[in-house]
Amino acid sequence: MDDVVIGIDASTTAVKAIAFTRDGKELSQAREAYPLSNPRPGHFEQDAEHWWTALLGALKQVVEAVGAARVAAIAIAHQRETFTLIDRAGKPLIPAILWLDERARPQVARLSAELGRETIRDWSGKPPDPTPALYAVRWLAEHQSQALDEAAALVDVHGFFVHRLTGRLVTSTASADPLGLLDIRNGTPMPRPIAWPSPAPATTGVPAFNPVSPATLSPSPPQIAPGATSCGNWSGRSPAAPTSSGCVYGEGKSYLSLGSGVVSGCYSHGLTTSDAFRTLVSPTGSGFMLETVLRSGMQLVDWIVRTTGSPSAAVLEKAAADIAAGSEGLLVMPYWAGVMSPYWDGAARGVIVGLSLDHEPKHLFRAVLEGIAFEQAIASEAMETKAAETQAGGKPAAMIAAGGGTNCALLMRIMASVLERPLSVSPVNEAAALGAAMLAASAIGWFASPDMAAEAMAAPPTRHVDLVDGLVPAYRARKAIYRDLYQATRDTHVRLGEVGQV
Repeated sequence: MDDVVIGIDASTTAVKAIAFTRDGKELSQAREAYPLSNPRPGHFEQDAEHWWTALLGALKQVVEAVGAARVAAIAIAHQRETFTLIDRAGKPLIPAILWLDERARPQVARLSAELGRETIRDWSGKPPDPTPALYAVRWLAEHQSQALDEAAALVDVHGFFVHRLTGRLVTSTASADPLGLLDIRNGTPMPRPIAWPSPAPATTGVPAFNPVSPATLSPSPPQIAPGATSCGNWSGRSPAAPTSSGCVYGEGKSYLSLGSGVVSGCYSHGLTTSDAFRTLVSPTGSGFMLETVLRSGMQLVDWIVRTTGSPSAAVLEKAAADIAAGSEGLLVMPYWAGVMSPYWDGAARGVIVGLSLDHEPKHLFRAVLEGIAFEQAIASEAMETKAAETQAGGKPAAMIAAGGGTNCALLMRIMASVLERPLSVSPVNEAAALGAAMLAASAIGWFASPDMAAEAMAAPPTRHVDLVDGLVPAYRARKAIYRDLYQATRDTHVRLGEVGQV
């Protein structure tokens, strides 16, 4: 029948498989979890075999529910920068190093000094930061060089799955790009001296998505497929290239994902790089996605509830809703886990300014929501201004929000007022899996393009949040003060970090 596509979301904690029809209706879903290891401070790892077991389990449940004959294609979205090394039989040689991992901060500093941070940023599209695999590869060369010498391939999660499903060592450009090992302008491997230390490991490519002869230091180009194309056959069908952004967006729209962290992005017709955002290859194969990341988002809400001993976030939200804008003099910089865009500073930490004996947990709760909104407003302004320079349509007119944070009515009201724009709320709970399904549907010809697949399969926003005019002036004034907070505290955090290492 071939009337169903399956979208896979291999996230940091689980594999979710969801079967969708041509109009985006969800037929069946399954979830299989796997553990996360934190063996040392800053080290976050997983066993890639756990990914595989989870994938098989989730796929089995969904395929049995809808019928194998109905499945036309599958596609895989995943935890992007995470990677592992495999031997020629496809067996993992090391625990997978996750996108959360920070072990390579010294390598970030050294590589930036050697080559220039702007050089790395303009080649890879990503300002130097431990998140891309580039720096962890340097760490491996210094600490586990034997694993690199024995490796037949370096694979992202998608590449690992495609190899197991099809026997081919191949990944998509959109999957390889977040690793930081590609020249983003051309979609080709980054110049060798950047990707690997000298002398380069003899058996590993740049990145080694395909096996390389031990005798050569100039490996053949990696097998990297463009977005929304077939990567191979699985059970007689073609799994399409994945998307990591979860949804397909073109000009005129930006997205805001309010999860444990806060991720926002917008489409850029042309290539532009900046410290204010990361630049990624678009999963559609056309143009680029600009992306900002705040590591500490809704997890700060959980932190406040836990730290203050409050009954729940809902109780705090209800109490905080009656407090005036500005939280009675409190200002919060939400860098509990350091900062990525725009400062790329791992030493940065959270700041609470203005505490007094009159403040209660409800004030802190609101101030955290306001701090997240201030951060997002500054990030969106820089990102969307750059994107507008590359296309005729100017800045995106619409912003679509998704994620658990959209359930916090107070946050949405504050966010819209600080951003000074209305927000549309996506009804999709599993955006990554649906985004993958859209690309699968496009790859097998159900639709002429990923954009058309998105129009047909994505449910329109069901809720809209307007800004509150009365809040705008107060938030404009406080945002101006917030802009100076990082520079005012940066050296203090560096000094505190140095004292902690003594």
